[in-house]
Amino acid sequence: MINKHAVQIRVRYNETDAMGFLHHSNYLCYFEVGRTELFRAQGGNYRRMEEQGLYFVVARLEVRYRRPARYDDLLTLQTEISRVTPAKLEHSYRLMKGDETLAEASSVIACVNGTGEVQRIPEDLVAFTSHEKNPQT
Repeated sequence: MINKHAVQIRVRYNETDAMGFLHHSNYLCYFEVGRTELFRAQGGNYRRMEEQGLYFVVARLEVRYRRPARYDDLLTLQTEISRVTPAKLEHSYRLMKGDETLAEASSVIACVNGTGEVQRIPEDLVAFTSHEKNPQT
């Protein structure tokens, strides 16, 4: 099963600040793109999951900003599932410009129902997220 995925993202003008740098808040949007595209590459479908009344919500997010990105830079975001538990997925991220690391991050997302109560990740979804390196614990 795929547990790592890369996607290219070009910095748009509206994502920059007054100094011309990618605004720090937009990195979080990029990380969401990474999670979504990894899930899609695994054969998952967020819309179908949400139609079943299950959601993944961000419980923790940590970012280390190393170097700035600018308008029109072509970036590569690498997203990896680093740990799976019965109700949570942990991801790691690396945002690159060529060979240069611009930011590194990690997140924990929790599976919840429509009222926000933590739920076990259903077995059919676990199949999309499991991998030998970090089996479900």
